Amino acid sequence: MANTTINPDEIGKFHKMAEEWWNPTGKFKPLHKFNPVRLAYIREKAISHFDRDTNSLRPFEGLTILDIGCGGGLLCEPMARLGATVVGADAGEKNIAVARIHAEQSGLDIDYRATTAEALAEAGARFDIVLNMEVVEHVADVPLYLESCANLVKPGGLMFLATINRTARAYALAILGAEYVLGWLPKGTHQYEKFLTPDEIVSITRRHGLKKIDETGVSFSPLRNEWGRSRDMAVNYMLLFARA
Repeated sequence: MANTTINPDEIGKFHKMAEEWWNPTGKFKPLHKFNPVRLAYIREKAISHFDRDTNSLRPFEGLTILDIGCGGGLLCEPMARLGATVVGADAGEKNIAVARIHAEQSGLDIDYRATTAEALAEAGARFDIVLNMEVVEHVADVPLYLESCANLVKPGGLMFLATINRTARAYALAILGAEYVLGWLPKGTHQYEKFLTPDEIVSITRRHGLKKIDETGVSFSPLRNEWGRSRDMAVNYMLLFARA
């Protein structure tokens, strides 16, 4: 087993686009469009799990959150505004530099670190919530990565994971459609063989003490021009895990 989850080719792709992170009409436009459905899911499930006041402006007060593979901080900043103590980790130093600058400009205190899941786990870091969103399909060693992420979850904590299924429809929509036809993403952003099925992820995380407690598909509606939750998990999906 390799001792790192870093895929240099993947890091290089995102380095080239780092300065685009906060441009809602730039190269990360799909993530900006995707963010509301991710945020709503995280907020709803975390509030329920930790028995927080759904009407509070800062329902995550007192919770520690790790966003692994945080990029420019598109999830870290909303989590901080909801009251959480946030660590944003990314193997791309340029991404972290962009995230730090934007957080400072936004008046937010976020602990950004250029590091990996395995390094954090080895150091004994533990969090109430681990956000593992659109990352697993980009790492070099999936079992090591998921083991490390699982070990970062405190007892009683949660891990949210979002990725793309390995199906013919996912290949047609997420690669051919999004990259080559619609141009939503740069060509080569995703590789079909690196996509994972929900069962594959559940199998690995179960071995490291996490239990799947929820799942949802995520689909794009051209009529509404927005993403929403769906029972269809054949392309994009999110999983929620808990540690006893």
